[in-house]
Amino acid sequence: MKSNRVSALALGIALSWAITAPAFAGERQTTPLDSGWSFRIDPADLEAVGAHPRAARWLPARTPGSVQQDLIAAGLVTDPFVGLNEADIQWAGLTDWEYRRTLEVTPEMMARGHLDLVFDGLDTFATVRVNGAVLMTADNAHRRWRADAKPLLKLGANTITVTFASPIDTLQPMVLAEAHPLPGEYDSAFGDEPKGRQTSPYIRKPKYHYGWDWGPRIVNIGLWRPVSLDAWDDARIDTLTIDQEAVTDAEARINARLDITADTATSVLVRVDLTGPDGRTQTQTRPAGLAPGANRLSVPVSISAPRRWQPIGYGDQPLYTVTATIVEDGRDSDRASKRTGLRTVELMREDGGFGLKINGVPIFMKGANLIPFDNFPARVSREDQAHVLRMAADANMNMIRVWGGGYYPDEAFYEVADELGLMVWQDFMFGGAVTPPGADFRDNVAVEATEQVERLQAHPSLVIWAGNNEVLSGWENWSDRKAFKQAVGPDEQERIGTHMAVLFDRVLREAVTRGDADVPYWPGSPSTDYETPTDTDRDGDRHFWDVWSGSKPIERYTDSCPRFMSEYGFQAMPGLATIAAFAGTTDLTADSPVMKAHQKFLSGEGNARILFYLAQHHRTPRDFADLVYLSQVMQADAIRTAALHHRACRPVTMGSLYWQLNDTWPAISWSSIDWYGRPKLLHHAARRFFAPQAIVAERRAEQTRIALVSDATTPVAGRWTLRPLSMDGRVLAERGGAVTLDPLSAVDVVNIDDAELFGAAPASSSYAVAELSLDGRRVSRAVIERAEPKDMAYPDPGLSTRWDGDRLTVTAANLARAVMIDFGVVAATPSDNGFDLLPGESVTVTVDSAADPQALRQALTLRTLARP
Repeated sequence: MKSNRVSALALGIALSWAITAPAFAGERQTTPLDSGWSFRIDPADLEAVGAHPRAARWLPARTPGSVQQDLIAAGLVTDPFVGLNEADIQWAGLTDWEYRRTLEVTPEMMARGHLDLVFDGLDTFATVRVNGAVLMTADNAHRRWRADAKPLLKLGANTITVTFASPIDTLQPMVLAEAHPLPGEYDSAFGDEPKGRQTSPYIRKPKYHYGWDWGPRIVNIGLWRPVSLDAWDDARIDTLTIDQEAVTDAEARINARLDITADTATSVLVRVDLTGPDGRTQTQTRPAGLAPGANRLSVPVSISAPRRWQPIGYGDQPLYTVTATIVEDGRDSDRASKRTGLRTVELMREDGGFGLKINGVPIFMKGANLIPFDNFPARVSREDQAHVLRMAADANMNMIRVWGGGYYPDEAFYEVADELGLMVWQDFMFGGAVTPPGADFRDNVAVEATEQVERLQAHPSLVIWAGNNEVLSGWENWSDRKAFKQAVGPDEQERIGTHMAVLFDRVLREAVTRGDADVPYWPGSPSTDYETPTDTDRDGDRHFWDVWSGSKPIERYTDSCPRFMSEYGFQAMPGLATIAAFAGTTDLTADSPVMKAHQKFLSGEGNARILFYLAQHHRTPRDFADLVYLSQVMQADAIRTAALHHRACRPVTMGSLYWQLNDTWPAISWSSIDWYGRPKLLHHAARRFFAPQAIVAERRAEQTRIALVSDATTPVAGRWTLRPLSMDGRVLAERGGAVTLDPLSAVDVVNIDDAELFGAAPASSSYAVAELSLDGRRVSRAVIERAEPKDMAYPDPGLSTRWDGDRLTVTAANLARAVMIDFGVVAATPSDNGFDLLPGESVTVTVDSAADPQALRQALTLRTLARP
């Protein structure tokens, strides 16, 4: 039955080809080959065949996908995202696998000059065969692989097979033979690799597959991106890139650059159509003589009165579409199209500074670090990505950093970012491990980098390329790297260090300079571009982990002003609905085996770090639900403290990107949005602390500092107030006044000690409220506590609620700090959460939930910092 089904699929594709085939030779045709695949354990892997006989039979494969996803779908392994199941899937990454499909080839297809098999992603050590003959081998999951299969094809049914070798078993003999293997990222918890002897540094594959301190170890294997058959005759467009020469208010000059592969010497006409945001199209043409092989040519286009693409908060995002067409003998034979935006980007580096000017405006970057959306990236849809990016934009973020331990996102990600005006900091995919010395590795990476730069460079949202995440800074500063350098000796240390410098300072820099000259290149994060020591406040960008990883007090965030803070973070548990999905609802504590299994920091001991910080700042949780709530309050407070301090440091500091925006699986982590797309209190807080205009309140040594920040490019008139209050709501005094916020500014307005601000009021029973208003409307508020929350004598808030359809109004009789609208295990998302209410105030939110309205009302719990 199974072979009949495959044959039917193959026949369907053949009929489709016959129906849609061009009436004349020469028109390029690309046919998706993503259906009809099966997979099994490679019969040559005798040990795995014996251990897993059901997986040794042909099973349906979904492509794009992975072996692991198909094993889950077939019921041969349990879902690793649930419970303690992660261990059960490890064998798949240690096994060799085989895929196959049938391709029915017609006479019309064989009449074409070339029939290329194109694999957009092979993960990772793959051999492709056509009718048993080797067509190509692959060794880089970040590259596209293409080869002309026509010489191996025949009329009728053809068999395509792809065999994948286990990446761990392939590399492990070499690693075990090394006296001093290269330092990697995270050791396996499952015994498949000895501690300190990791294979991941030696492979071009998403590093997070091997496990990280926020994600599981699932070493994916398979056809992880689309497969197609590309038929062409005389010439094909390999790449279309858009070079932006100049942009002024009067004119923009761009070049449509084409890389064309020609079969023989031929003459063609190249037509470039540019369609503006108003729908109008202008056309430029150029005759070209093509030589056999690779050809490069450019077609200049001038745009009068161009409309600039602006980052979110600074204007609109008009987009232009550029379509290039090869015309042969008066007929279109191939075309390629890209959408782009017109903008200028400048890296500011004066006196160690680090920041970006977009269209001449120095913009403070507000945002977060993005890790992969899922451990199985092939199942991430455009809407999944758009949901997270829209949430980022709604939280007043203007930048997302695509972290270097994952993969280069697909087109949909950047298209959505372009439309939203979200700027993208794009790391190359190096996650922390020391890279292997040697020309073969560098040459492989050079092809990868060229392909990825050419694929992504037209997107206006992409405003900076960075060579790596923590590879260079780790080599310079981390203790295990220092021990490695001492062990291998000065000569080998010099050899490895030189090769890394060539890779990050030359190979990747040249790929960007050659392929995306409009966008600056930065060798790594953190980095100083080789000018001074890395990861300091004085120069370049900074990763600050003294708080959380170093167990330092949260107040350490305010000790200094870095030039650009590209990483800092604080953990919290996800909501109860998410926890219930992976852990159930019974016997849950911070030390539950399942809670520790989904906490990857310090191999499960990260929950103890949460409790450590809670003991410093908050009351002892009365139950598990209270622990979840308090962890989210503390996370939001910690990141708010850091982000607002960074903004108040402007212009010394020009960016604040917290770690991390999202999750790859249901987990306890640093994310502000969990794997289900549900926001933690931090994400709601981000909308407030990243607001275009904000008031900053910092406490130090019984003094309060008030600063005002504005991202606007024009002066903004407003009013600020600072009011000390007693717990019964009495205003003890008031100060403030009218103010004009200068463009792109941060300014201190007062620094006052407690004796002057609060008088004789006791610290535990008094607080202050700082507010900034524009046109009579409050845009920013800070509640200033004089003691840790655990020591504050909060009153009973006297909360009441009223429902109106999906709208919920919460009213407080007394001060209500950090109000959490909680629906427990019922999945529901309020439009706002974690807010403060002063006596007599109300907030109305919209609740998004598929739950029955009555069940929603019954599940509602309101939580605050007041003691029960």
